Amino acid sequence: MAKGILTRTVWLLGLISLFTDMASEMLYPVMPVYLESIGFSVVLIGLLEGLAEATAGLSKGYFGKWSDARQLRAPFVQAGYGLSALSKPLLAVWTAPLWVFFARTTDRLGKGIRTGARDAMLALEATPDTKGRVFGFHRSMDTLGAAIGPLIALAFLHFHPASYAALFLLAFFPGLLAILATLFLKDKLAPVPEKRPSTPGFFSFLRYLPQAGLPYRRLLAGLLTFALVNSSDVFLLLMLKHRGVADGALISIYIFYNLVYALAAYPAGALADRWGMKRLFIAGLGLFAVVYSGMGFAEGIPTFIGLFFLYGLYAACTEGVAKAWISNVVDKADLGTAIGTYEGLRSITALVSSTLAGLIWYGAGPETLFLATGILAAGIAVYFWKRTSTP
Repeated sequence: MAKGILTRTVWLLGLISLFTDMASEMLYPVMPVYLESIGFSVVLIGLLEGLAEATAGLSKGYFGKWSDARQLRAPFVQAGYGLSALSKPLLAVWTAPLWVFFARTTDRLGKGIRTGARDAMLALEATPDTKGRVFGFHRSMDTLGAAIGPLIALAFLHFHPASYAALFLLAFFPGLLAILATLFLKDKLAPVPEKRPSTPGFFSFLRYLPQAGLPYRRLLAGLLTFALVNSSDVFLLLMLKHRGVADGALISIYIFYNLVYALAAYPAGALADRWGMKRLFIAGLGLFAVVYSGMGFAEGIPTFIGLFFLYGLYAACTEGVAKAWISNVVDKADLGTAIGTYEGLRSITALVSSTLAGLIWYGAGPETLFLATGILAAGIAVYFWKRTSTP
């Protein structure tokens, strides 16, 4: 890793994301089981997750624009990670449905507050030639936490079976480390643009779209179209269950995927800096198309391991690269708004995508869902090649 690329701020944001994802992914595998154990039906669980994700999605654009308006990033990052950390033990304090809704929505609201400002901080720490590596390093740290978290949860539940409330309390401690790390963040001095309100309206970020340049609008159109066909990773795990994979093996494959993603994210960022964001992102879409098409026919643990290996490479080639690409086609003063708008609209399209995926699964079968998704992803890759600019 080249000296000077990974600055103090980049390292801090990476560690903060590692600790936060460690806390979140400690709970991810057991969340549905815990909610059922306290009386939540499948319908209520779906409503809870839908409301939480919608809250995060809509708030990303709003708080991203607010951070641009004030040209401040650190306070939004600190508040966002703080809310997410505090929400974990709240889930264990009381099991009333309204309280659980409040705690889960608080966690997602924290993600909405921090996302645009955090990614703007990362972009400001990089040059156009190093953004792939900066965002790749951050995704690597974030995903490493996503791999460590389930391992901790599995070990804890092995020695303390069904102790879900205690696990929620335990998850507060890595969250606390994240809060402490945010206190060392500092904003770079920047002039406040004239004639910008200090507190924008909640949907004011949508007015940025007609004002943004054509490269951003074309890039955003492609990213959101892909989000419409890219359903939740839950469907990949459900496909493993559909093929008869045992729970222990399923969780192990999920952890393996996160480790591949974590290890590949920084090298993928370096390739993006060398080859260009556009080329690497399209390569990632190609991997996605192969994985989803392959899942329609796959049988056996070795095949699934190979596909999830490719899926980890896909994620490394696209997740951080997309944000780095956005940051290269917009003005520095609009970084929070541009990335927040993308993240916000992506959250909404992801809800639509997963709903459609569920309908296709039950109406036409999982094989049809995966094959159709793979074919559509290949078509979207052609759009990116023809219609987007090369940063």
